[in-house]
Amino acid sequence: MKLKTLSTLFSSSALALLLASHAHAVDSLRIGIEAAYPPFASKTGSGEIVGFDYDIGNALCAQMQVKCQWVEQEFDGLIPSLKVRKIDAILSSLTISEERKKSVDFTNRYYQAAGRIVMKEGADLGPHFSGLAAKRVGVQRAGIHDRFATEILAPIGAQVIRYASLNEAYLDLIAGRLDAVQGNDVAVQIGFLDTPNGKGYAFAGETLRNPKYFGDGVGIAVRKGDRALAERFNLALVAIRENGEYNAIHDRYFKFDIYGE
Repeated sequence: MKLKTLSTLFSSSALALLLASHAHAVDSLRIGIEAAYPPFASKTGSGEIVGFDYDIGNALCAQMQVKCQWVEQEFDGLIPSLKVRKIDAILSSLTISEERKKSVDFTNRYYQAAGRIVMKEGADLGPHFSGLAAKRVGVQRAGIHDRFATEILAPIGAQVIRYASLNEAYLDLIAGRLDAVQGNDVAVQIGFLDTPNGKGYAFAGETLRNPKYFGDGVGIAVRKGDRALAERFNLALVAIRENGEYNAIHDRYFKFDIYGE
């Protein structure tokens, strides 16, 4: 990946001092994650969490010299848990959107993503999604794709079906109980289309990038007003991008640049 020089933002010595000054402010951080979203987070047969989000979070905690305490739960419960202080941050592919900024604060992005709709190969969305009229479209509940489908697809006649996880939506798509699934382009590609279950399916229509719905990258959410913690994460993110650890983690999961320019 092409990395812009970050030394203009922080010199190595200044960065080290800033991180060190906060090293003992918190001994551990409770980080919320949904572990049903490969390749960003999923569980092995033995129950261990794995994935890009999980590895990035551990790298950031190590850089900040704090212990990560991962709190696994369904996606739609993450922001409520943050607001009532059951967790300290959310690192679970949460898109930075204006709507979410009303409830939480965000760090800088740690990757970028867009939306896509997946259907049977050869399906035609038609102009302005007209091909989805009277079709059943699966989305993850309470996410940006839920909002897009509710405000854009439902008015043209699509039936929006909400799920706790995309994995559940994929199963209903395969079983014929759905006509389409909408989600994060990277997650749908790697978590479904690139698997045996994805045979016979393909993206339909164009990439969805409307910033009103798909935001400005994916960041870590903290409680509203907790800019100190957001900046600690930002400093740590700068550090792991400069020292090559971000790239090493990235390349374990992706063959293309998901951070972007």
